[in-house]
Order: sequence, then structure tokens, then C-alpha cells
Amino acid sequence: MGRPSLSPRPPLPRSLRTSGRRSTSVRSADEAWAVLAGAGHGRHWYVDAAPFVVRGALDRLALGGGRRWPVADGPLLRAGDRAGFWRVLAAGTTATGHRLVLEAAVRAPGRVVLELRVDRHPAGCTVDLAITFEPDGLLGAAYLLTDVPAREAVVELTHRRLLADLRRV
Repeated sequence: MGRPSLSPRPPLPRSLRTSGRRSTSVRSADEAWAVLAGAGHGRHWYVDAAPFVVRGALDRLALGGGRRWPVADGPLLRAGDRAGFWRVLAAGTTATGHRLVLEAAVRAPGRVVLELRVDRHPAGCTVDLAITFEPDGLLGAAYLLTDVPAREAVVELTHRRLLADLRRV
């Protein structure tokens, strides 16, 4: 089939709490999902992307867990799995394609959630990545204001990595 054509789109509309990116691919949503939600042995964007490796190391330095849970066995991630420092909250089929929701188990004054959607469209699929920080308390609100530039960099680098993974297959 050759290399997929991946067309970057402008960043998703974002709020102070959410940063996102969108791309399209000529691959079908099912093909893209098999790569992007793949589990088992090997490298995976949701564990090995540079921002997540750095974040895990920083978490360990700040006396957090910096968890390095192994990627679950099986062909795809499932709700309840753990991988890297992520807990899989949801993974599966939707009316328009597929959806993966991960929650970070890191030291932060709030909740960090990553959502990946792979939706069908006539020419292939759309890949949407969003990272949301839900602050907790006054410290969380202050952190939110300083987090935006870093979160934008993380979502951009992570999106590039998952697109690179899609190109390799």
C-alpha cells in the first residue's frame, strides 16, 4: 500500500485547559487504530514519545511515581490497562471510528487526560489528539497558567511521533 499521506491540519480549537492537533491519513480508521492503539511488545508512541519519557523522569525527580508500567499484552489497549505512566480509561469503537482515553499517573496539581480519536472519512481517516489538564485547587489553577506553553510543545511532539508511527507501517 505504500506510505500513507498524512496532512497536518491547523491545531484544534483549544482552551486554557486543552491543547490538540488534527491530521488526516489515507489509511482506513481501522488500519490507523491498529497502529495507534496497538499493545504488546515493541515501541509505542504513548510510552516512548520523547515528552513522555522526559515527563516520567521529571516525575521521579520530584519524588513522584514516574511509573514505567509495561505495555499490556494483546493486540490493542483495553480499558483498565496500564502502560508507561498512563491508565487506560477507555479504548474502543465509536459511531464514527475509534477512541482512546488515557489518564496520567504523575505528580501534578490536577488531572492530565490524553484523548485520541481516529474517525473515518471518505478518503481515509482523521486523527485527533488532545491533552487536557483539569486543575485541582489554587495550586492547580496557578499551574494551569504556566502549563499552556509546555502542554502545546508536548502535544505537538507527541502528534508528530504518532504520525511517524503511522508512516512506518
